[in-house]
Amino acid sequence: MEQVEGTEPKKKSATLMLIAAIAVLTLVAGGGGWLIGTLLAPKIAAVEEAEKAADAEKAAGAEGEGKAEDGLPRIAAEANGIVQLEPITTNLAYPSESWIRLEVALLFNGAIDVKIAEDVHQDILAYLRTVSLQQIEGPRGFQYLKDDIQERVDLRSEGRVSKVMFRTFVIE
Repeated sequence: MEQVEGTEPKKKSATLMLIAAIAVLTLVAGGGGWLIGTLLAPKIAAVEEAEKAADAEKAAGAEGEGKAEDGLPRIAAEANGIVQLEPITTNLAYPSESWIRLEVALLFNGAIDVKIAEDVHQDILAYLRTVSLQQIEGPRGFQYLKDDIQERVDLRSEGRVSKVMFRTFVIE
């Protein structure tokens, strides 16, 4: 059998064109990324500088108020009966590789009791260790979790805490 003369160069030509097209697309994508980066970088730097200036003004103006580690102002507990508990981070019962982080605040009826707040914190931590991921999936599961925690707080505080406010809720 004779080999057709045009097949070998055609294969090399198609491969060469594919490599050239990929190289051109890579250069265009890289150039576009660089262009967008240079256009956005000054805006991001300006926003960061403005945030730093605003934080410095807040710090200077709010020397008497308590501050959290991350720079967010804490809620004045004495003024309105709210106590923000320390963040609760623990793994779930199933799957044990899943972690949950929860920040809650308690609204007291009347005087604030730090002992009750600490007991509630430990009770919520112990409860979250018994919860599985399937129990808290979706909006209905989250509502059940909120209801369960509110019920536990009511029992632990003997009615001295009127509301549990969820500040953050993250599952990883």
